[in-house]
Amino acid sequence: MPGFIKPQLATLRSKAPSGERWVHEVKYDGYRVQLHIDGSSRKAFTRTGLNWIKRFSVIAGAFDVPGQAIIDGEVVVVHEDRTNFSELQAELARGDQDRLLYYAFDLLWLDGKDLRGAPQLERKAMLQGLFDAYELEPPILYSEHVQGDGQSLFEAATRLNYEGIVSKRVDAPYRSERGEAWLKVKTVQREKFPVVGFVKDPTGVAALYLGKREGRELVYVGKVGTGWSRTVSGQIRKQLDTVISPKSKLAKPIRKPKATWVEPKFYADIEYRDITSEGLLRASSFKGLFRR
Repeated sequence: MPGFIKPQLATLRSKAPSGERWVHEVKYDGYRVQLHIDGSSRKAFTRTGLNWIKRFSVIAGAFDVPGQAIIDGEVVVVHEDRTNFSELQAELARGDQDRLLYYAFDLLWLDGKDLRGAPQLERKAMLQGLFDAYELEPPILYSEHVQGDGQSLFEAATRLNYEGIVSKRVDAPYRSERGEAWLKVKTVQREKFPVVGFVKDPTGVAALYLGKREGRELVYVGKVGTGWSRTVSGQIRKQLDTVISPKSKLAKPIRKPKATWVEPKFYADIEYRDITSEGLLRASSFKGLFRR
């Protein structure tokens, strides 16, 4: 049985493909995790090959199968009827696993047989067979797909405010690379912006002010005030309180009387629809906070 397998990645496209050569799945907003099952042994590898079995032990234990298997999928938290990355981060920060779900979408190894050379649709059929044979139940779920018209699923994903879809060639093998056999189409744009300030509320933050680097200058691109729970808001506040600055670090000062300015050490992962003619983000939503 092999060790960590570098995951296959999807190439970004502006439109979903159609035709019987393609299957389409919902794009989940979580952590890519590769589960390795070998009898009683369990491992849970992140996208970069770190074994996070302690964080995902409940999910790994739910794959109650007797032999060997390597499954590719996504760990998520569902909040307000959609997968939510900031809620997942908060759950992991607390060390909780009660809300974690795992959507399994590919099967790479089964009982001594390497399945990476098998066609995509055959691998998915074997994965579904594994769920059926052993009556596997939440917190693990089989990632359903539709075949043919990807645009219809994309439009449905847009209406439901999902992140997008992933389209996969039915006859393609599994390849540890970014290629044309997997395509992703996003309903929104996503980017990481340096946090330049915030607005306080009693327990956390009410809004974040964001910048963007243009050459050597840091310019203002707007604010975000949605996408976090009360718990996540408090965690953001604790992190930003460590980098408070007496003045704005923007190249051109802006008037924000309620702002607490910070050194641009933290980056906010932001989803947004587009950018206005004034250069400001439209319909932005917070997804996570990272330090660089």
